[in-house]
Formats: sequence, structure tokens, C-alpha cells
Amino acid sequence: MSTTTPSSALLIIGGGLAGCEAAWQAARQGQSVVLYEMKPQHYSPAHQSPHLAELVCSNSLRGTGMNNAVGCLKEELRRCGSLFMAAADATAVPAGGALAVDREAFAGYITEHIENHPLIELRRQEVTAIPSAETVIIASGPLTSPALSEPIAALTGREQLYFYDAIAPIVEADSIDFSIAWRASRYGRGGDDYVNCPLTREEYLAFVTALKSAERVPGRPFEKLIHFEGCMPIEEMADRGDMTLAFGPMKPVGLPDPRTGRDPFAVVQLRQDDRHATLFNMVGFQTKLTYPEQRRLLRSIPGLQAARFARLGSMHRNTFINAPTCLNRSLQLKSDPRLFFAGQITGVEGYVESAATGLLAGLFAAALRRGKEPLLPPATTALGALLGHLADAEPENFQPMNVNYGLFPPLEDRRRKRTERRLAMAERALADLEPWRLQVLPEHGDADQGAPS
Repeated sequence: MSTTTPSSALLIIGGGLAGCEAAWQAARQGQSVVLYEMKPQHYSPAHQSPHLAELVCSNSLRGTGMNNAVGCLKEELRRCGSLFMAAADATAVPAGGALAVDREAFAGYITEHIENHPLIELRRQEVTAIPSAETVIIASGPLTSPALSEPIAALTGREQLYFYDAIAPIVEADSIDFSIAWRASRYGRGGDDYVNCPLTREEYLAFVTALKSAERVPGRPFEKLIHFEGCMPIEEMADRGDMTLAFGPMKPVGLPDPRTGRDPFAVVQLRQDDRHATLFNMVGFQTKLTYPEQRRLLRSIPGLQAARFARLGSMHRNTFINAPTCLNRSLQLKSDPRLFFAGQITGVEGYVESAATGLLAGLFAAALRRGKEPLLPPATTALGALLGHLADAEPENFQPMNVNYGLFPPLEDRRRKRTERRLAMAERALADLEPWRLQVLPEHGDADQGAPS
């Protein structure tokens, strides 16, 4: 292995899902790639295997059906020749309606294909500074080392680099009961921007009691964090006293219930989370309760009895940039377009989403190196919806998110049932993907050498 970096090579930092996918796609485009991975010289607290693309937590890649947006995203990746999906399909294990993999076999498959590709050079060394090369993809992951986090912070602005993940649940708008909830802003300021769910004194105290005794996700060393007062888990606020939430995120003042004309004892507010008003974020409800407990407790809130959750809450150590502020729509750093970002550090959540941004970054970087403008996937595709989330989310409230149909442009006909609507979105996405795919991806030829069979 050489000790100098070829000036003509595309440099990629991080041998996780996004970095490997980016390397694979750029090589398919005929680009020479140098991929840096610090293992086995250095390990993060969460990693144990020397393989590339190690799955740290679950071995599940989530649902396979098209009624789930991640199923649509996986099919788009398959059609785009994704190494991630080739590995997943080759190493799948029985998992009902989900796609799960043999963790070791999956990582081994990707490692073998990366190591054996003639246009990819794998360097097992830690990167502690941003290289000055012509084009660089940073895919260092949510556990980016402190040494590399510093130069990333210097590039993106320290106020735009986050070292923890404080996520509140997101509710699908059409599952809210508006015979109970109503739209209004506190004191009538700002229009009807919030959805408000009222609680009586008895309902509030019952909620707090249940919250304090609910099962919580135990912490792990690499998720350890000091809670900031502005992002305290709701269960920890409840531990401080029964009335803490009523004077915090559940404060009812200035929100009279239109049915009574009086302020309720407490209120849960939800804020619009997407431009299409199909998703609403539960304001101040970040939590470390287990997912079953979240569903049980949150559905005890009046107006949310039938709530469907596009995302549940969590809090853990995570490094990600404020993508709407820092990145353009082609995943390039606005202040330095030679730098691309991919994977969870961009603010996507999940294995499949990380690989998807790697695929896009690899294609975009390859296009740039050929002197062409990156061609963006249609907004109606799952790939385009992810880019839309990263570009269009509200910077002040930006948080990592899984792909979901709430991120897609709505259908013209919204009268269909939920399942029919989702399947129609998937059908539209795959149809719209095809013209883009034919423009940006090689069908045959030397650039595609080494493709998984």
C-alpha cells in the first residue's frame, strides 16, 4: 500500500455503510478511490470487528413492503446497483416481513468486494485532518472520533455540529383526533401553527405517574451524555416533581380550549415538521423510554389515542451536522464544495438511509470530477425525499430522521386510504426513478467492473 495519495483519486473518510457505498458507486463511474478506515488500528466504543460496514446495533434493515417508505428506498437502491443491497440480499436471514442479515457475513461480503475492486484502494489508518485533495467525501459516521470532529467543527461552525441526539416523536397528521385537539399558537401569535392536545388535572397526573414508572432504555458507554436543560428527557423532568412538565413543555398558558374557552390544566403541543403538513413533532418530548412504552403512554394523551408515529423519541450520543445550514442539495459543503458528506453525520437515521446518502455522494462526486453538475434524483423518489429532508428541514429544529412517506410530495388525489396512498407513492417513486437512473448509472462496460453478481 502506498504512503502517498494519488492527486487524481477521490478520497473517502470512513469505511462504514455510507463510505463503502460511496466508494463503490464512484468506482463504478470509473473513478479511482482511496477509502480510509481507522479500524483495526483504532476502534470507536461501539465497534468490535475489523470488517468494513460493521452493523453496530440491530441486524435488521427494517420492513420490505412498499407500504413502508424504507421498503421503497431499498428497492430504489437495488435498481441503482447498490453494494449495500447486494450484500443484504446475499446474506439475508429469516425475519418475517423485515429484511435482516447475518451480521458477520454481511460485513464480510462488503469488505471482500471493496478490497478486490481494482479502482478502490483501502487504507487502514485514522484521518485526523480534512485532506486538501480535489474531492473528499466525509462519511465518518455518528461516532466520529474527537480528533476528526474538531476540523469538521471548524468547517461547519461549532454551533452547527451536534454531539448528542435529542429526538422527539413525530406523529402522522391524519392520525390526530381533531375533535379533541385544535390548532392554535400561544396567545394567538403566529397563526394556527401548533396542534394542541389538552389534559385535565387528573389526566395530567395519571400521565406523569405512568411516565415515572415506565421502562427506559439503558445507556451504553458510547451513548453516555450529559443532558442539557434545553433537551432534558421528559421522564427525567417528571422525576424532578409532578408539576415540572406542567411548567415546561406541557405549559397550558395562552392556549384556551375552543370547546370551553378556558386554558386546560396541561397541553401537549405538536409542531409541523414537513412542508406538506403531514407530520407533526411533539414539542419538548425527547425521551429514552422504550419504543413500546412510548407508544403506550403517548396514546394515552387526549387526541393521540390512535396516533401513528413516523418516528419515536430517543437520546444518544451522536455526531451530525446541521445539514440545512451546511450542505447544498447535492451533499456538498456550501462553504467548500469540494467536500461532500454522507451517512448519519448528515442527519439521516438508519442503516438503509446511510447507505443511500453514500450512493448519492459517490455519484455526485464522480460527476463533479468529470466536470459535470450532479444530477439530483426526482423529489418524488425515496432518494430525493431524503435529500429534501436534509435541505429543507427547519435549521433550528433539525434532527436525524428515517425515510418516511411524510417526506414525499403528496399525491394529487389525497382521498385514498392510507395503504393505497403509500403504495401509489411507491409506484410513482419507482417510475420516476427510472429516467434518472438511466442518465446517471452505467448499464454495462468497464466502469462497472467488479459489480456483485
